[in-house]
Amino acid sequence: MAPLTTFQVGGAARYFIKAETEDDVREAVSFTRERGLPLFVLAGGSNLVVSDSGWDGVVIKIAVRGITQSSTGGKAIFEAGAGEDWDSFVAHTVSLNCGGIECLSGIPGTVGGTPVQNVGAYGQEVADTITRMRILDLEQSKILEIENRDSGFAYRTSIFNSSARGRYIVLRVSYALTLGAEPCIKYADLKKFFGDKSPTLHETRDAVRQIRRSKAMLLVEGDVDCRSAGSFFKNPMVTQEQYDEICHKPATKGERVPQFPAADGRVKISAAWLVEHAGFSKGFEHGAVGISSKHALAIINRGGARAADIVVLKNEIQQRVQETFGLELNPEPVFVGKF
Repeated sequence: MAPLTTFQVGGAARYFIKAETEDDVREAVSFTRERGLPLFVLAGGSNLVVSDSGWDGVVIKIAVRGITQSSTGGKAIFEAGAGEDWDSFVAHTVSLNCGGIECLSGIPGTVGGTPVQNVGAYGQEVADTITRMRILDLEQSKILEIENRDSGFAYRTSIFNSSARGRYIVLRVSYALTLGAEPCIKYADLKKFFGDKSPTLHETRDAVRQIRRSKAMLLVEGDVDCRSAGSFFKNPMVTQEQYDEICHKPATKGERVPQFPAADGRVKISAAWLVEHAGFSKGFEHGAVGISSKHALAIINRGGARAADIVVLKNEIQQRVQETFGLELNPEPVFVGKF
């Protein structure tokens, strides 16, 4: 499995099936059930850690392709197969001057993975534009459509990775974008990049990719910092009272912890800042694994690492942040197999 993941770790799958059509997906599921084997659905391999012992069951690689475009209610509707490369899809929509996902440029993976985690970055998340998903319901053994309102979207969350984890396979996703939209310039990095300039959607996409590359969050062949799952930990969500308490911890040395407003009056704290101030600076090395030299939130495979090495460093970071700030860091990647 290692070559199919951005972390480049993980053992073998007992069976591997590449499903290029909806019928392929159905047949793969039937194959799995007939043999009573566990099933894992693989998208782009960018947000997971596969066990060194691999997966003693069936891995289905979703490779359903195709993009269609229509319009309704003043919106441009793009329906994309779950196997479409996400960044290429974003580039396609931007080339047609349609806005709504331009700040999600450069995120590795496939279209089908975006609703699962409610992928977001630089002030946008897919929940803002997804209208519906075509899915295979494994419990009912039939293809259904799920609307945005029924998807349980929240910060890095949906029913697909929470209450209904393992029940659905995403086949196609529809996004409602705005023709000629002004780009979303909310985050400080983008504001600093452009200054007083009013950028186009294309310029915004290019800027996001440049910023991501400077933080090793853009996959670049040969760059050791890119052998990762991207941001490894979610930004903690706390109350204003909790935030004020954290800012008075000795480890802050009088600094205000970087934060962003979140829903329900809560505060989202920078996990990267917490990791660094708990003693894990950029470039930190721990044998075959370490911390990216460009971004404190990315655990990297420095070369020859095993999944077990990644888990050891993950645990150490979580323990130190807990001891230092009284906060639990939750990982973003999916862990596949036995650990």
